[in-house]
Amino acid sequence: MANKQPNSRMCFICGLENPVGLHLHIYETGPGVVETTYIAPDHFQGYPGVLHGGIVGAIIDEISGRALMGSDPLNPRFMFTARLEVKYRQNVPIGKPLKIIGKALKTKARSAEAWAGIYNAETDELLAEGTTLLMNVPPEQFDRSKLDELGWMVYPE
Repeated sequence: MANKQPNSRMCFICGLENPVGLHLHIYETGPGVVETTYIAPDHFQGYPGVLHGGIVGAIIDEISGRALMGSDPLNPRFMFTARLEVKYRQNVPIGKPLKIIGKALKTKARSAEAWAGIYNAETDELLAEGTTLLMNVPPEQFDRSKLDELGWMVYPE
């Protein structure tokens, strides 16, 4: 059974109140593995019919990091990206179902590595993938008592 991860209010990828965001709902399907689905709208296209490469990179960045976050809304592992490497294998289409998977790779006390891939949900073909090096957000830079202000919680479907 999958555990739904928290969303926030304004994050570009998961923020449910962000008027220009992707509004992704992310599920932990196993230890260090997350999944989501998405159908990209026209306003995120680069070339006609193709999802803009910057949006592809942003999705890979978020989903790879989410593989390390866990599903406990009260004790998430917040990290920032130190390095992102994206491999664009094929054009990622707009208007078609995508399956996005993130997997934790190596983890250390203050850093971790992860992978994410974007697949055509109908053919299971890998369209884009990437790896990230992530660093823990230092405690002095993020006050965990303010998670409510971020709207950080598991929202009902």
